[in-house]
Amino acid sequence: MSTQNRLVHEYDKFLDCVHCGLCLPACPTYTELGVEMDSPRGRIHLMRAYADGRIELTDHFETHISGCLDCRACETACPAGVHYGSLVEAARAEIVEQRPRPLLGRLFRNLVFERLLPSRFLLSVIFLPLRWYQALGIQKLARGLGLTKWLPSRLRGMEAMMPDMPRASMKAELRPFAPARGTATYRVGLVTGCVMNEMFTHVNAATVRVLNENGCDVVLPEAQTCCGALQVHSGERGVAESLARRNIDAFEHAEVDAVIINAAGCGAQLKEYGDLLAGDHDYHDRARVFADKVKDVHEFLSGIPVKKDMGPVRARVAYHDACHLAHGQRVREEPRDLLSLIPGLELVELEESDWCCGSAGIYNITHPAMADRLLARKMNHVRQAAPDVVATGNPGCILQIRHGINRDGGEIEVLHPVELLDRAYRLKREEEANVQQTVSVEA
Repeated sequence: MSTQNRLVHEYDKFLDCVHCGLCLPACPTYTELGVEMDSPRGRIHLMRAYADGRIELTDHFETHISGCLDCRACETACPAGVHYGSLVEAARAEIVEQRPRPLLGRLFRNLVFERLLPSRFLLSVIFLPLRWYQALGIQKLARGLGLTKWLPSRLRGMEAMMPDMPRASMKAELRPFAPARGTATYRVGLVTGCVMNEMFTHVNAATVRVLNENGCDVVLPEAQTCCGALQVHSGERGVAESLARRNIDAFEHAEVDAVIINAAGCGAQLKEYGDLLAGDHDYHDRARVFADKVKDVHEFLSGIPVKKDMGPVRARVAYHDACHLAHGQRVREEPRDLLSLIPGLELVELEESDWCCGSAGIYNITHPAMADRLLARKMNHVRQAAPDVVATGNPGCILQIRHGINRDGGEIEVLHPVELLDRAYRLKREEEANVQQTVSVEA
């Protein structure tokens, strides 16, 4: 089946759109640009015109389709329930198929989407120079001397967003099996991700500890791979389908009650494996079963009796709704409810908390100007909230918002909510250990 046929197959979704315009004020690109073709309604008009054969795949078409954040805020706003995300992703796949890139571009996409992201070994090799860049003090020196300003603009932006890389040895702490603390009530699998496992190893480790603390045996299948989200968003649908099959096989073999994910964009993709593999005779039903097991970590913890015995984390915390968590998975209150359980934590609302920060997968790399405008808007609200911590459930959002804070010269932490839960449990254990030590000394 060609990608154009997929668009025709999705034609009923075009008809669901009644062009009411309620999506317009929810769309970040339309709000910033005021251009109809940069709104969900306008893009649907373009896609339908192409499916009808009335227009060709021009530069104009590609510019407006690629300019979409795929944040799905329009889906939340839409009273007709239009599945806009699947439409724009199908259109991007059509662009990739019908408008081949120059050879160098094709080789680069193949390297990134087919070779690099699915390979833990290659990712570890790629990130090794970045670890040396920081560990040897080269980054500090380069920034201090202003040398980074001589980098090409896109590389300069990527360098500015680089987090402090966790130590490589931390990955060894993420063992294939981590037993629950005390009685095991659940057996869950954790999706460790691709870039997530390199740049946010500490978040994966914190997730395992929090799950262990709440009666979960945690399995980390070694055969798992990249979820395929970046591939789907970039039009590489065939690659994403192959990765989905590998993940289904890996987690079926693990025999878990739930598949836990702590990255919003990955979670939304994993929950859509049934749609991704709808045309696969061998995997269609298995993909549906797998997708039903996928739970965002906040969603899972909110559905079980959470251990509330925590130490105080005295901080003013503003929560940012990652787009693919709030709009893609409709998980909104669960992270807030969990944060509210932490003693001493003051949870404050962030204005436009579910407005895209500009990260959107790799959007801040492919469309840096628009991403920067959205980040500036987000940072205005962060400054008004004046938090000690911004909490958000997606690695891209963490990088983007931390970049904005660093650019402002601020001291605000940007953390995943499970890091705060992990901190609260750790403080409680330390408190109990100190009490026990005091009793032992007095005895």
